[in-house]
Amino acid sequence: MAQWTSTVGAAQLARQLRSQQARPTGPGGRKPPAYRALADGVRLLVLEGRVPVAARLPAERELALALSVSRTTVAAAYEALRAEGFLESRRGAGSWTAVPAGNPLPARGLEPLPPESLGSMIDLGCAALPAPEPWLTRAVQGALEELPPYAHTHGDYPAGLPALRQMIADRYTALGIPTMPEQIMVTTGAMGAIDAICHLFAGRGERIAVESPSYANILQLMRETGARLVPVAMEEGLGGWDMNRWRQVLRDAAPRLAYVVADFHNPTGALADEQQRRDLVEAARSAGTVLVVDETMNELRLDADIDMPRRVCAFDPAGSTVLTVGSASKAFWAGMRIGWVRAAPDVIRSLVAARAYADMGTPVLEQLAINWLMGTGGWEQAVEVRRSQARENRDALVAAVRRELPDWEFTVPRGGLTLWVRTGGISGSRLAVAGERVGVRVPSGPRFGVDGAFEGYVRLPFTVSGPVADEAAVRLAAAVDLVRSGAGAGADTPRSFVA
Repeated sequence: MAQWTSTVGAAQLARQLRSQQARPTGPGGRKPPAYRALADGVRLLVLEGRVPVAARLPAERELALALSVSRTTVAAAYEALRAEGFLESRRGAGSWTAVPAGNPLPARGLEPLPPESLGSMIDLGCAALPAPEPWLTRAVQGALEELPPYAHTHGDYPAGLPALRQMIADRYTALGIPTMPEQIMVTTGAMGAIDAICHLFAGRGERIAVESPSYANILQLMRETGARLVPVAMEEGLGGWDMNRWRQVLRDAAPRLAYVVADFHNPTGALADEQQRRDLVEAARSAGTVLVVDETMNELRLDADIDMPRRVCAFDPAGSTVLTVGSASKAFWAGMRIGWVRAAPDVIRSLVAARAYADMGTPVLEQLAINWLMGTGGWEQAVEVRRSQARENRDALVAAVRRELPDWEFTVPRGGLTLWVRTGGISGSRLAVAGERVGVRVPSGPRFGVDGAFEGYVRLPFTVSGPVADEAAVRLAAAVDLVRSGAGAGADTPRSFVA
């Protein structure tokens, strides 16, 4: 019986390998042998999670043709990977990726570090802040006071608590977007909302247009549903959406879904302007594409003088083209797993019906806590605490990176929780591996792209401030030095392969 659970095609693997930037040559300008560079390139993809563990690799002849190298080079690379524990093979079953005993499985997304690791490692992987107290405690206390009537029921509310659905609908109505509670489904976080949407609208093999770059965990979720991702490049800096590209992709690829983050985009921090929003809705409607708009960063404007554009759903108030996803996890606290979908009532009914085979419903106590916050004015005060934290962290991190890494390039966003940084020609993947060695965890750019794009980038979240931000920048600079020197370029910092 084969041990592999997925496959990687020769053309796909070749694209991912070519996307890696060349490692600087060592003393005397010597380059590693071709087989060694190929083996290290595959190992880097496995360590980064971009090629999954237990994925069947192409046959030697197929990969050799795709890379325009000799079959002997591929055979030697595969043998080196087997010797190092990154590849297993069996006659008749092929070869599949593995990790050596004692090595942690590579993260498929951006999971936070366990609390016991935080003392020795600065975590720049997870864009989430501590709870804005005292509002978390007050919300839970308020929820407990309102819980008794619900405790006498079955506690199963697949569409969400009626009171919270009404509260969320009223908040959209107050923005000038008339909304009924029948247009709201409460979910277990934004990820739960988008997972439900993908399973309803985009079956295996369906195309989904996504911004490039985009949020890593959502990209992985979509891949695991079997979707075919169609990347649409963002404009440089904070320019937002390139509407000419979006119109072309929607017209030519005819994707079933399109996923966008219009408000302080993750990872770039861009804010789409009102005309871009109007134009994208019109283009999606013309193409018959369902537009999924992630509003999880909407509340996190960090500069007071920003005039926020209207919500994207304002240009499709009935919710037939635009499915809006909101969440308390970024604006309030990641531990409060409450999200929601706003859409047409018939879409909501379909999502609720499909949900019965997934998570059944969202915890009642957490829904009551968010309902208490929104109904008492606590939400606005808590969000203001969150903005203050993120603003202070952003300014500290920007100053520290500019001081320690002056050749890194970025545009400071005016909201959100992330800084998208060009690393001055350094491989983001190699930098992430080196960062683990010097005590700073940072996600590399390719996690936010499709097929290995953005190798020269990293994402830095606004989660540290003061001396910790200073130390994070110092450790990042040390990681850069490690990559440039080629020190430890064995199993810890793999070289890249360029065909």
